[in-house]
Amino acid sequence: MKQNKGFTLVEILVVIAIIGILSSIVLASMGGARAKGRDTKRISDVKQLQLALQLYYDGHDSKYPQDIDSLTDDNFISSIPLDPLSPDQDYVYAPTSCSSSLCTTYSLTAELETTGSVYDGDPDCSDVDTYCVTP
Repeated sequence: MKQNKGFTLVEILVVIAIIGILSSIVLASMGGARAKGRDTKRISDVKQLQLALQLYYDGHDSKYPQDIDSLTDDNFISSIPLDPLSPDQDYVYAPTSCSSSLCTTYSLTAELETTGSVYDGDPDCSDVDTYCVTP
């Protein structure tokens, strides 16, 4: 009696199906981790902009710029960071308490993907899907 060594086609197909199911479960669970990673990048970008705004404030007679692009013009930051998911979406910078060219406060916000996250921004920001800072 001859003994065949190897796998049958059915056995190989079952193994491939099991691997496919396991990989789809792993990829589905990675989606939340990717969103949290992008949120962490957004918060890091906002903090970097906040630092550049403070440097601008210290170097320009205690005033904040009218627009965020002034930070790159004066070399307080090399480039304005872009959103990691959609680079055409900017972080929202809004100078407040402005009289002529003197702005004494601002608001800087980023839209987050995860809701109910543990990221603590400014308590004045009531929306749970945003991270915002004010001086």
